[in-house]
Amino acid sequence: MSTTTAAPGTVLMTGSTGYVGSNLLPELLDRGWRVRVLTRSAERLPKDWADRVDVVEGDATDRDSVARALEGVDVAYYLLHSMDGEGDFIERDREMAQLFSDEAAAAGVGRIVYLGGLHPDGELSPHLRSRVEVGEIFLDSPTPSVVLQAGIVLGDGSASFQMLRHLTERLPAMITPKWALNTIQPIGIVDVVYFLASAAGLEGDVNRSFDLGGPDVLTYAEMMKRYAEVAGLVPRVIVTVPVLTPSLASHWIGLVTPVKAGIARPLIGSLVHDAVCHEQDLLELVGPPPGGRTGYTDALKAAMEGYDPLRWRRSLQVAGLATAATAVVGSLATDPGSRWYRRLDTPGWQPPAIAFPVVWTALYTGIALSSAATLAETEDDPKAAKGYAATLAANLALNAGWSALFFKGHRPGLAAIDSAALAATAAELTRRARPHGRLRTAALGTYTGWCTFATALTVAIWRRNRR
Repeated sequence: MSTTTAAPGTVLMTGSTGYVGSNLLPELLDRGWRVRVLTRSAERLPKDWADRVDVVEGDATDRDSVARALEGVDVAYYLLHSMDGEGDFIERDREMAQLFSDEAAAAGVGRIVYLGGLHPDGELSPHLRSRVEVGEIFLDSPTPSVVLQAGIVLGDGSASFQMLRHLTERLPAMITPKWALNTIQPIGIVDVVYFLASAAGLEGDVNRSFDLGGPDVLTYAEMMKRYAEVAGLVPRVIVTVPVLTPSLASHWIGLVTPVKAGIARPLIGSLVHDAVCHEQDLLELVGPPPGGRTGYTDALKAAMEGYDPLRWRRSLQVAGLATAATAVVGSLATDPGSRWYRRLDTPGWQPPAIAFPVVWTALYTGIALSSAATLAETEDDPKAAKGYAATLAANLALNAGWSALFFKGHRPGLAAIDSAALAATAAELTRRARPHGRLRTAALGTYTGWCTFATALTVAIWRRNRR
């Protein structure tokens, strides 16, 4: 039986443009709450509800902005965190939460509602420890607070879900750390929104934390395998090993997925713990969502409605086949054992012959993976996708053309011009990939550097052998 009030008042929303906040705000409006938002820029608010809310422009780190936003508020939602991988996010979160708590008490706010992380007792990762600390700041404040603790949120805009999705789609076989066998109780975004909205109307001065979770308890490995099944992918092979630190894993994830390493690191840090509910008191207090709690499979299907889970496979096939074809054509045209090549006067700083196949194999792999990822992530932007694809095609044609001009045509001068154009298009690929991740930018940047070196080497050979 529900124990929520039936007289909505005014709520303040922070984090209204984030994934959870943008889903919660329409629900609060539909329940009859008057909604005020604190945002750095009113222009970022979705147009479908921007004209239905009271907007206070300001920053959550600015005391005057927070005070203005909290004036006359009955319930304040705190949906902020500094999980950006930059600076001391623990200290920043602590200071923001304390400021918000102080101003809420001064304004006479009736309740604070905060969404933290589901966690076990004992030693925690820095990310989870910070979430727990923020919750404790609110629970220790004069303002009654409801601290909801959720694990992985299943929804298309959730960073945790995006990491799960992209790892599963892009890696048919993977070696994972032992934390992939930890138990997790994920929850669908629809249920998170329901419980958050219901928490605002709890009767009395409730001041405590509540665990949130869906009806299924799974390991991370089971979650990936189930995702593959629902998405129509071939079964995933997952082998766990007792290595791969969160820091190292975050860089690897930053290379193969669009989740930035600075975001992946705290997410992975959270996965080293079991994340299951110790109690389900809120479910008993407010009742289940309409239709009951959403199971893992149904939450996956709902999250998948907005995209094609086979997109990565298509992009990898295109980029992989094109890169492989370039490598084959270049290899067939290359003949370092020819009499013409052996007679060339080469500079002393030219690397040994064995270095070239090793370097090019690594570079081609980086080109294929980085390009597949970038093409997959720009598919919703036809102009960006077309521009990257055209640049990649030109680059690979120039790549294969260099071997033909140099080894088959015996034209090092033309090959030098080709190599310069190759380096230029590699730099353009790097520029176009930059918004989609630092590590793939680094992979393409390394390729650009090698092409630049190859241009200098080709020019030197041409100058030494002019007749």
